Amino acid sequence: MQNHWYQSLTASAVYVAVIFTGKKIMEKYKPFQLDTPLFIWNSFLAIFSILGFLRMTPEFIWSWSAAGNSFKYSICHSSYAQGVTGFWTEQFAMSKLFELIDTVFIVLRKRPLIFLHWYHHVTVMIYTWHAYKDHTASGRWFIWMNYGVHALMYSYYALRSLKFRLPKQMAMVVTTLQLAQMVMGVIIGVTVYRIKSSGEYCQQTWDNLGLCFGVYFTYFLLFANFFYHAYVKKNNRYTEVKKEKKQEEVAPIEIMELKEDINANIAEPSITTRSVAARRKVHKAD
Repeated sequence: MQNHWYQSLTASAVYVAVIFTGKKIMEKYKPFQLDTPLFIWNSFLAIFSILGFLRMTPEFIWSWSAAGNSFKYSICHSSYAQGVTGFWTEQFAMSKLFELIDTVFIVLRKRPLIFLHWYHHVTVMIYTWHAYKDHTASGRWFIWMNYGVHALMYSYYALRSLKFRLPKQMAMVVTTLQLAQMVMGVIIGVTVYRIKSSGEYCQQTWDNLGLCFGVYFTYFLLFANFFYHAYVKKNNRYTEVKKEKKQEEVAPIEIMELKEDINANIAEPSITTRSVAARRKVHKAD
């Protein structure tokens, strides 16, 4: 895989073509009910991420205590790319290909396919494979952070696939951690740039550093935009739910639509309803 990182470009092109073709095909069919397969898939990714986080953590902590200047060493020396952490680094890179299956569930269940979802999947895979070919030193941080965030995120999705009604704070925590990951990515990129510009050694190529700035900056903008519209802006999806609960006191309701969360794997409780009276009017019109 190190010698063929460019295959991630081919895989990305195929992925985009397949999901949008599949979305078009699914217009003719009813959505599939895939709660059990979705729970199994998300549980698998949650366990995988937990294991990866636990196996990467000891070396990550060690890098902070190495060579006196811990942060600098942790972003400029790729000592993690061997042994146990080397194995979990390779698994991390490969997992970005398999995580594309997330979108298959969205298409088959006819959930909204937002730009943030598929753009994130594509660019993460390309950047990860590009960084893996040179064992980019700052990858230590990106891998460790991503394993940790995904451990929580996919655990959350697994519980949601079982119809557990979790507090909105959990979704906010996941999104906040993802935003923090983007901010840290930009900070690391700036630090590496300054070190390399001064002529000091730092194991990251200039082209990979450019990719780092590009993807993490766009991620931050997209995730910040999502966070604002989902949790901060008036009449967001949670305030809409409260309004709809008040409407239930006036007339019986019917669940008509479920809107998706950030990765669009699990439906969040943003519910559009229709009263009995409204349904009767529709039937008469038919």
